[in-house]
Amino acid sequence: MKLLVTGGAGYIGSIVTRALLAAGHEVEILDDLSTGHRDNVPAEVAFHELSIHDVARVLTPEAGFDGVLHFGAKIAAGESVIKPELYWDTNIRGSLALLEAVRAAGVPKLVFSSTAAVYGDGPGEGLITEQTPPAPTNPYGSSKLAVDLMITAACGASDLGAVSLRYFNAAGASLSDAGHLGERHDPETHLIPIALQAAAGDRDEFLLFGDDYDTPDGTCIRDYIHVEDLATAHLLALGHTAPGRHQIFNLGNGNGYSNKQVIDVVREVTGAKLPVTLAPRREGDAVVVVASSEKARRELGWTPAKADLHAIIADAWTFYQYDKGRS
Repeated sequence: MKLLVTGGAGYIGSIVTRALLAAGHEVEILDDLSTGHRDNVPAEVAFHELSIHDVARVLTPEAGFDGVLHFGAKIAAGESVIKPELYWDTNIRGSLALLEAVRAAGVPKLVFSSTAAVYGDGPGEGLITEQTPPAPTNPYGSSKLAVDLMITAACGASDLGAVSLRYFNAAGASLSDAGHLGERHDPETHLIPIALQAAAGDRDEFLLFGDDYDTPDGTCIRDYIHVEDLATAHLLALGHTAPGRHQIFNLGNGNGYSNKQVIDVVREVTGAKLPVTLAPRREGDAVVVVASSEKARRELGWTPAKADLHAIIADAWTFYQYDKGRS
């Protein structure tokens, strides 16, 4: 298939692009490089340095695209609280421009990069399923939920077949002879790369926000999923779209790891002491957020191949050292 990947120069988009190429697809990338990296784009891939708002310049009827994988978005929950208008503009208005272009061009397939942030704090107990009522607690989650609703309406009004994949905590890296791909956000906001920066001595301290939660060790619990497992799910989702239907799947390992467990594994993988400073709880941090991916396993045939936290962090550490060595 001929596929357009929006946000394909970013962390997850670039790794999914690599998987699509390996599967024999023709890929083009649209990215404004506001957070993505030009060197993430393979030499054989046509690259369009454009805003998502200008996607109709690429996604034309004449271009003959068979599908779109949409990663082009702002993703920092904390920033979204301070600059909500940025998230309305990029995530909602940009996605509306994409849906308009998809419909005008007659593109039959769409896979959307959604997020567990649409669930907010989740049910409090038990795993989060696709039936868990959405309750976003920040503009980032709200913007992604708005796009999910837009996609549902678009599918209902046309023959578009779409799948939204609601990720939990993506982590790890894609390591290959062609080059390593991993997280390099600026500023970094995700727990594992921040911990690796501290372990490497590139950050003065690691702040642990609260150790008095109602969990076995007092720290928040999250579900971490290897980015290559995410990539596999996107390829399966692409083959699972059905005309006029919008399907939603959670993607996670179904296992929760506490912040202290992550710190311990980072110490084990890196061999570093990893200095930790206890800080007050952050407002809005959910206590336990863990996915049920039973629907994705049952209907997509998806099974995480790298569910072990040690393997996830080891790959992220290999990428961090690789990226640091070339900078």
